[in-house]
Amino acid sequence: MTQSALAAADLVWPDWPDLPASVGALATSRDGGVSTAPYDDGKGGGGLNLGLHVNDEPEAVSANRERLQAWLPGHPAWIAQVHGADVVDAAAVGPGLPVCTGDASTATAPGVVCAILTADCLPVLFADLGGKVVGAAHAGWRGLAGGVMKETVKAMRAAGAGEITAWLGPAIGPDAFEVGQDVVDAFTAAIPGEAARACFRDYPGRSGKFLADIFTLARLMLAQDGVERVHGGGLCTASAPQRFYSYRRDGVTGRQASLIWIK
Repeated sequence: MTQSALAAADLVWPDWPDLPASVGALATSRDGGVSTAPYDDGKGGGGLNLGLHVNDEPEAVSANRERLQAWLPGHPAWIAQVHGADVVDAAAVGPGLPVCTGDASTATAPGVVCAILTADCLPVLFADLGGKVVGAAHAGWRGLAGGVMKETVKAMRAAGAGEITAWLGPAIGPDAFEVGQDVVDAFTAAIPGEAARACFRDYPGRSGKFLADIFTLARLMLAQDGVERVHGGGLCTASAPQRFYSYRRDGVTGRQASLIWIK
């Protein structure tokens, strides 16, 4: 189990044209690891599950994280995500330190890696155009409606960020994300006007159920916070079983990561 076993082709490289040259970012898929079913790669090989909380073998997760480490300048700031809106300092997260609970992190120093784990929820990576502040947010529907991105942007600006650009990573897409009226209500309350309602389509044959476009909802909420430079939002986890883990699709499954850092 060597660090070099994770190939560039196993990773997701953000299509992010205004990402500063001084900032690095990537996301993982389920490819390139050692985990066995149901955490495998979906194609008969080992999977790159990075989540310790999903009942995968701890030794496999450790080996997977070691493989990922070869692509990073520092230890990922793994946080205990709870579908809230708290933002932590990634520099305060690391081996031997108390576990930090939150759903976003920011960094201002080179080599400090912000990291988010997902398996359908929306990962959002942030950078200011000057390359001085970065952040990452775990934006499932609860956190998204509850303001996790707003709090991340607020923390970044407090740390000196100028204009901010964002990238929307792999998440459950608009043809697969089934929700109820409670989710519709949460976003119509969070986003003024009719724009939010347009992000929900009636689910054919399922009364009271809707298909939600979490990518467009995120763009609307980012616009409210003055973030207009938004990229990504084209990768659906649920519809790509041989590339991504998906909780909605599989139930018991692994976790992929989205990470960002200052070089």
